[in-house]
Amino acid sequence: MALIVQKFGGTSVGSVERIREVAKRAIRTRQEGHQVVIVVSAMSGETDRLLHLGRAVSPKPAEREMDTLLATGEQVTIALLAMALEGLGQKAVSYTGGQVPILTDTAHTKARIQHIASERIRAALDAGKIVVVAGFQGVDPDGNITTLGRGGSDTTAVALATALHADECAIYTDVDGIYTTDPRVESRARRLDRITFEEMLEMASLGAKVLQTRSVEFAMKYNVPVRVLSSFTDGTGTLVTNEENPVEAPRVSGIAFSRNEAKITVPGVPDRPGIAHAILGPISAAHINVDVIIQNVSEAGKTDFTFTVERSDFAKAMDIVRDIAQGLGADAVQGDEHIVKVSVVGVGMRSHAGIAATMFASLAQENINIQMISTSEIKISVVVDEKYLELAVRTLHTAFALHGEAAR
Repeated sequence: MALIVQKFGGTSVGSVERIREVAKRAIRTRQEGHQVVIVVSAMSGETDRLLHLGRAVSPKPAEREMDTLLATGEQVTIALLAMALEGLGQKAVSYTGGQVPILTDTAHTKARIQHIASERIRAALDAGKIVVVAGFQGVDPDGNITTLGRGGSDTTAVALATALHADECAIYTDVDGIYTTDPRVESRARRLDRITFEEMLEMASLGAKVLQTRSVEFAMKYNVPVRVLSSFTDGTGTLVTNEENPVEAPRVSGIAFSRNEAKITVPGVPDRPGIAHAILGPISAAHINVDVIIQNVSEAGKTDFTFTVERSDFAKAMDIVRDIAQGLGADAVQGDEHIVKVSVVGVGMRSHAGIAATMFASLAQENINIQMISTSEIKISVVVDEKYLELAVRTLHTAFALHGEAAR
């Protein structure tokens, strides 16, 4: 008997009919002799509706209260799914994050899981029940409801699979796997049979929305194989796992992109030790993630400092930096919300300078200006004007022949 964790996203549980289909799928897995834990998101559109309600009541609602509000979306889904399972003759029980409990830190709206107590779930499984758990949420040490950020149900599923020593973590979504890029941008994109944790982590962090970044981090840390599957069609999906048979030849696995980007520049700051921390320390303290960073060559004892943040954090970051810049005697603070990030990703890129040359030459041929560059062992990212996003993705997809052989 295997223990299977299945996660279903918002579109997969977007209606009563789809919830019944999820119940039938879970029952089939149970009838094959396996124990089943299901993690669900809120019904499609529900989290946005709750966000709108919160902001309608208060322009800047308290994050603690917003977490309490948003967590109700998953609570509706777990109850409906448990009812559907019982209605089909299968014993089931639903748990909120607090009932498991899933313990997190105190960072409201972006909490991180610290511990999962598995005893209650194991007891229910041993009693022959399918266990339905609310994704995206937990409780802090003081019992306050917390949420894990957008896509947090993925992290819940992988964390549960880790805590329960599950044999498989299956992520069911509205796509049938991981593609070389978004098919809505490049129609010739192809599904991958498998992808490494490292590649998937880069793809997720760079904008691929199939899996949340932190869920991939969890899976990689604890070596939990994750399979991405479609809720609506049968197929083998894409397996996310450790790299096997490392290759020496340069290989690009995909083109990732992110529209959720904004750039902040602080020109004319004093060029002295500690200036980066003086600017980015308060940004980090506000739980704002910083990505690409550039500091120009010093002139007359001053330099320009530029970094990118998520567009959703732009206004908050600008307020913080304006206060800092005054104290530093900087010339000004400039912001740009009309940028995007485009990246090539692949474990085969290690030590192959030709990848960067091909990327930059291809973009130059299309007169796409590169504003910022960031690299790692398995990715090269560039920041460009948002109007060039689709052109850049299609150009790079063609340059690296990703529309050729289907999957690997």
